[in-house]
Amino acid sequence: MLAAEVSLYPQKAKDCDQVIRKSVEALGKQGLDYKMGAVSTFVQGDSEHVWSGLRSLFEEAGKQGCEVNMVVQMRQIG
Repeated sequence: MLAAEVSLYPQKAKDCDQVIRKSVEALGKQGLDYKMGAVSTFVQGDSEHVWSGLRSLFEEAGKQGCEVNMVVQMRQIG
């Protein structure tokens, strides 16, 4: 199992919060449980789902028409 803390930083976006919220929804579409914090989103699950979810999160952010930086801290659990 993996745990991840991920932060998205949209660049030159008109509404950064909207970009982040819409992107984080991609985690739920992957079937992952997640918890949004003030500056990071926390997710955990089996490694394939977490990696897939992080990829979909980043790709969804890129579809919003702005440059995006993503910072991830990973921890193997269990």
